[in-house]
Amino acid sequence: MELADKMVGFLLSLTSLSIFTYYTFWVIILPFVDSDHFIHNYFLPQEYAILIPVFAGVVLLCLLAIFVGIVMLKSKKKKA
Repeated sequence: MELADKMVGFLLSLTSLSIFTYYTFWVIILPFVDSDHFIHNYFLPQEYAILIPVFAGVVLLCLLAIFVGIVMLKSKKKKA
């Protein structure tokens, strides 16, 4: 089981590093590259650099609120 946990941790770290590198290049470096350069074909428009993290944050907060609500309802049922 330890090997599986290490592999999952490695894959999560690799995925996080890949996303961080892609996003950093997209937001910080790409605006300084000419707009007709071929590298722009691999990235979404700049508006999405703000919209995607905001949407992900809203979804995360909604899921967190739903989780807290379910836990509160279950604890209320146990008391009654």
